[in-house]
Amino acid sequence: VQLQASGGGLVQTGGSLGLSCAASGRTFNRNTMGWFRQGPGKSREFVAGIDWTGGTVYNTDSVKARFTISRDNAKSMVYLQLNSLKADDTAVYYCAADSSGRIGVGMSAHRYDYWGQGTLVTVSS
Repeated sequence: VQLQASGGGLVQTGGSLGLSCAASGRTFNRNTMGWFRQGPGKSREFVAGIDWTGGTVYNTDSVKARFTISRDNAKSMVYLQLNSLKADDTAVYYCAADSSGRIGVGMSAHRYDYWGQGTLVTVSS
């Protein structure tokens, strides 16, 4: 599985961005897909994930209220819509794939065996 993330950029506080992740590989439809991020001086953290049944998990209530993860299996794409962005959301955002076929979303990076290159989101105040 190869993953290509895109859509990052510079946005002001309160603004929105839409991230996309294009996946290649025949098993995309059975993969759990996740978005992680790593901010300046911070460790990589889980943001949101969606399994192949469409079940979603978000890491915090704040993220759940502002971000939306979705997928289009026909296009082998996964998306992360970022709304009401804050300075703390500044990070490199990575998409990742768990190809095990398990139902349910894991929040640990160890569950994911394929990673994209990351796309930078910068939120200015």
